[in-house]
This record gives sequence, C-alpha cells and structure tokens, in this order.
Amino acid sequence: MPSGAVATFADAALRYLETGHRKRYVARLVKHYRDTPLTDFNQEMIDDGAAALFPNVLPATRNTVFYTPLSAILHHAGSTAKIRRPKDSKGRIVTDALSQEDAFAIIAAAESFDAEYALLLKFLLYTGVRLSEALRLTWDDIRLSEKAAMVRFSKNGEPRSLLLRTDLNEALAAHKRTTNHEHVFRLRQGGWLKQKLLRAKLMALGIPMPPRPKDGEKFRTPPHRLKWVNHHTFRHTWGTWMRRYGGADEIGLAQTGNWRDPRSVRRYVHAVPRDEWERVEKLPSRGITVESTFSHG
Repeated sequence: MPSGAVATFADAALRYLETGHRKRYVARLVKHYRDTPLTDFNQEMIDDGAAALFPNVLPATRNTVFYTPLSAILHHAGSTAKIRRPKDSKGRIVTDALSQEDAFAIIAAAESFDAEYALLLKFLLYTGVRLSEALRLTWDDIRLSEKAAMVRFSKNGEPRSLLLRTDLNEALAAHKRTTNHEHVFRLRQGGWLKQKLLRAKLMALGIPMPPRPKDGEKFRTPPHRLKWVNHHTFRHTWGTWMRRYGGADEIGLAQTGNWRDPRSVRRYVHAVPRDEWERVEKLPSRGITVESTFSHG
C-alpha cells in the first residue's frame, strides 16, 4: 500500500467523499465493508459483496451501483486490487447522437427560459464531459485567458484538461461577469434539471409543457420524438461530431482524455461510414465495362 494510504474501507470512503466525489451508492458499501482492511480486497470478496447487497438486479445495474463506486474508492485510496466486472456489465451501449438541427434547437429553447442552463448544455456539447463533471467545475478550474479548463474529479479518478472553443469561452466569460458563485454552474443534479431538459426538448418541437400536476396526480410526459435524449446524449453527440465533422480518429478521441479505455471510443467508428461507402461508386455498373486484371488463356 502506498505511503499515506488509509487502512480500512470506511476511511477510504470518507477520504473519497472529502475530495468532492458523489455520495450516491457509497453508504451501503460503507455499511457492508466498514472495517475491512484494504489489503483484504480480492475478486471473491468483491463478488460476494455484490451478490449480498444487490442479489436481484441486472449485471449492468450491479455494475453501476456496486462495482463502479467500489472501484473508484479503492483506486482513490491507492489500492492495487484488480476488479473484474460482471459479464454483461456494460448493458446495451447507447451511442445515439443528436443532429445539428435538434441539438441547436434544444439549446435555443433553453436560452429562452434559462440562459445558464443553456450554457451548461452548450458546455456538454462542445467538451464531451459528463454532467457530474461539469457541475463540479469551479472558476478556479477555468482559465479563460488560455481557453482551457481542468476536470479535477472525473469518473475514472484521473484529472484531464479541456480546450474550450472560442465561442464557448466567450460565453463563459460573459457568464462569469454575472455571477459571484464559486461554481461555474449553480445548477444541481436531480429531477429539476431533468425537467429543464424536458421543457427545452418540448419547446424545440413546438409542444407545450404540461402543467404541474395537482396533489395526488402523476406527471405525464407527452409523447415526442426526442424522448430518448438525456444529458449524457450531449456527450455521445460530442464524440460523434468529433468523428464526423472534426475528423478525429479513434486514437485522437482517446487522447482527449474523455475516455480512459480506448475501446470505448470504437463505438463512434459508425459516425463516418460515408468514407467507406463512397467506394460503392467504383463498383461496375450496367453499361460500363470494367477491364479485368486477369489474363485469360
């Protein structure tokens, strides 16, 4: 164990939370592993804990609520324990991306009722960061003079730098002049933020937002074609646009630091099928003679 590392899981979890990481799912892990020495963690113990705490969930859910936070806490504490995720832990990989028209329409709609929220959507679209990473940013993490930002607390535990587009940098500078808050975005994750996105999507489609339900009534979302869009969609859109319009290849996307595992970047290979499909123009067609490269005796 590295010098200065904590000894028990409870200590490691506390240190993890003190650095600003999310509290979600941590409490049950602490209750289960409280005084367990970090040196005792192995795959068998971890799998037994997952089965005990979450016996009746899908592998993808178990990965989200157990393996991911446990791995983050152990990694942050300097543990060298290797964690093998359960089979099918990634679930269905979603890479749906917004079209230019829909992305800009949603952001424009958000600007009409909450300029700061619209700026958050633009930040997600042009940096590819996760929502939680954007909401943790403070002004100390933004260097407007260099058009750069630093994500200090990421999902994989490693800080990374961002390059800000000129228009995004200018929008952030204007926003900074209107606030004295420590965080860049004063918004917080939760249902209210999801309601803002729903409102923006419906406005973009010309559909009125349903009124707030009365006591005892259930809120009903009207059917609409952008139902699949959530905040993480903007991250997928960034990856797809970087491939399609920015010309970034798999290696280039991985080097941005937005993904720790280069294999995760391969999901965006589909973004530029046009390059290969253009070869169809070279296929022989009716009325066109294609000379054979073979000699016939």
